[in-house]
Amino acid sequence: MNNTISSQRTKAILQALLVTILWSSSWILIKFTISDIPPLTFAGLRYGFASLFLLPKLLKSRSVIRDLSIQNWQQLTLLGIVFYTFTQGGQFITLKYLPTTTFSLLLNFTSIFIAIFGIFLLHEKPSLLQWIGISVFIIGVLLYFTPNPDLQGELIGYFFAGFTVLANALAALLGRMVNRHGNLSASVTTGVSMSIGAILLLVIGLASEKFPTISITNWIVILSLAAVNTAFAFTLWNKSLQVLSAVESGALNNSMLVQIALLSVIFLGDTLSIQAWISLLIATVGITMTNIKKTPHH
Repeated sequence: MNNTISSQRTKAILQALLVTILWSSSWILIKFTISDIPPLTFAGLRYGFASLFLLPKLLKSRSVIRDLSIQNWQQLTLLGIVFYTFTQGGQFITLKYLPTTTFSLLLNFTSIFIAIFGIFLLHEKPSLLQWIGISVFIIGVLLYFTPNPDLQGELIGYFFAGFTVLANALAALLGRMVNRHGNLSASVTTGVSMSIGAILLLVIGLASEKFPTISITNWIVILSLAAVNTAFAFTLWNKSLQVLSAVESGALNNSMLVQIALLSVIFLGDTLSIQAWISLLIATVGITMTNIKKTPHH
């Protein structure tokens, strides 16, 4: 029995780790391609095709979708707009103007805002360990930017990075509210909200950006991101969460900060000093501590 449980946990950890690697590689693929495809159109195409790949699962749940209440539709629509239209659209725009490692570090402020907003919106008070984690993370961020008074990237990139962090934090809180009662499956929540957000992203992109001539290579990138890094990765991540605790999955997810930095050095030719690597590791430890929550006793 113990061997079976251990085997399941090992499998779930490997699944989650594979997902984080796929998600980290997404940033590199986007950075490679973002100069050829306008950001909002790019994001709309990625999540639009991902929604199509998730459609078979939605069709299997069509009876559940038919029975969704008006409140369910309102929540899923708001989640789709905030998490996909705002957050993913903001991410693609930011990656056009900022280095991947810099933006990855800034995006981890999401956990800080969730901890703070959770006090007022969800009545969840951070523990002492979480407050220490927030402090450690901020130390890591300050250490990272200390040798760079002239910040890399354009100012508009930092504006959209801030917008994306806030949108991502709000999306996480909305997602928690939607899933709190457990009356909707992950596939329905993901498929419906992603479809709504992707359609709006694509409409805004097509209305505000000139549709480019997309090369075969870029189509391969878009479809790979949609099928493998989005539809497959989201499904595999949700499967791993059936076994892993929030602390374990959060720690694996936080490893993306170092993964993205490493991939950026290898594939984008970015250079990071020893101090930068140390600061990223400190920030990763801090953000991991921030994600550790007490399990409520019932």
